[in-house]
Amino acid sequence: MSSHSDPSAPLQGGPTKSTERKLKREGRTQLIAFVLMIFMTSMAFVSIGSDAIPNGFAIPFILMLAGIQVVLQLYFFMHMNEKGTAWINIMIWSGMFVAALTVGALMFLLGIVKY
Repeated sequence: MSSHSDPSAPLQGGPTKSTERKLKREGRTQLIAFVLMIFMTSMAFVSIGSDAIPNGFAIPFILMLAGIQVVLQLYFFMHMNEKGTAWINIMIWSGMFVAALTVGALMFLLGIVKY
């Protein structure tokens, strides 16, 4: 008989106390981030639906909330705040920077934004 264990077999025993604490903390963080995102989404809907903000500030307000949600989703739900994701962070943020510069330059060239 070989000494290999079946990799599809269920694990024996329970998780350690530190693993349980880490999982509990991660679950709590995920729940808080989810509630915060639901709050920001509802804040965007209510502020536009009730005309609580001026028309000239509506689009920048929505884009600001959307940007905050993108960052929160990347760091909390896509786990980009963990170790080993430095290159992924660098690539994503440099891509966003280049995209923002490109959109700004095109808006300037097309005459949408006058400087």
